[in-house]
Amino acid sequence: MKRSRPQWLNKKIDYRAMHETEARLRGLDLHTVCHQARCPNIAECFSRGTATFLILGDVCTRGCSFCAVKHGAPGPPDTTEPGRVAEAVKRMGIRHAVVTSVTRDDLADGGASVFAGVIRELRLLDPPVAVEVLVPDFKGEKEAIDAVTIAGPDIFGHNIETVPSLYAVRKGCDYKRSLTVLEVARASSPALRTKSGLMLGLGETADEVIAVLRDLRSVGCDYLSLGQYLRPGKENTPVREYVEPGLFDHYKEEAGALGFLHVESGPYVRSSYMAERYTPQTPRRGASKS
Repeated sequence: MKRSRPQWLNKKIDYRAMHETEARLRGLDLHTVCHQARCPNIAECFSRGTATFLILGDVCTRGCSFCAVKHGAPGPPDTTEPGRVAEAVKRMGIRHAVVTSVTRDDLADGGASVFAGVIRELRLLDPPVAVEVLVPDFKGEKEAIDAVTIAGPDIFGHNIETVPSLYAVRKGCDYKRSLTVLEVARASSPALRTKSGLMLGLGETADEVIAVLRDLRSVGCDYLSLGQYLRPGKENTPVREYVEPGLFDHYKEEAGALGFLHVESGPYVRSSYMAERYTPQTPRRGASKS
């Protein structure tokens, strides 16, 4: 187990590369997970003119121990947010839009209707964009999951995050429930692709990782991201292991053999990192008629 930070994890944040993207977002009053989760890829992604939008505010109702996003009592949803996300995507010229959110257990539908509203607004853009959502578990409520899938995203993502034995780091979450979210979404439409991701380095074993990959394939998960967990702050769960790049390559091979259509696996991979690489296999779905 490697405990001291290795040389392959020496990415520096070049804040100068972020200025143009930040300027285009100015005045829209939007949050990005890039900022809120202290993502190490922020400068790289912003320099490429892309970002992952964080809707439903910047305060989560759960507060997982690995996450840098604030937790507490959030305010009410903003009905103008979907339009502002679409405007940001238009300004930035994004071709593959990724939208995620904090968990909103305080809302009856978990915020599913806001996700649906964002998807519908993005479907009005010309030229069209690929739409990917990364959703919370909505407490496993089928009606909430259906509300998102009916709106017509190209990719429906929900992260499994870690292996079952380490689920104490996911406050209020349940491994089987997360699998069910992906299963319900995948069953909703033959054209919809589903996606999930894991953080490595929390103390999982290789056998546990492979077991999770098998579970994800058993519910029809199409796409996978695997990345190194990096502690965002002293108050968060410590890193137990720095995973060798060669092991990330091994997991990618194993995932491919299990039938995943596309896998991103490496120390700096995150859920939406290089998200556009997934879309060549993803048919664009039509706009919702609802």
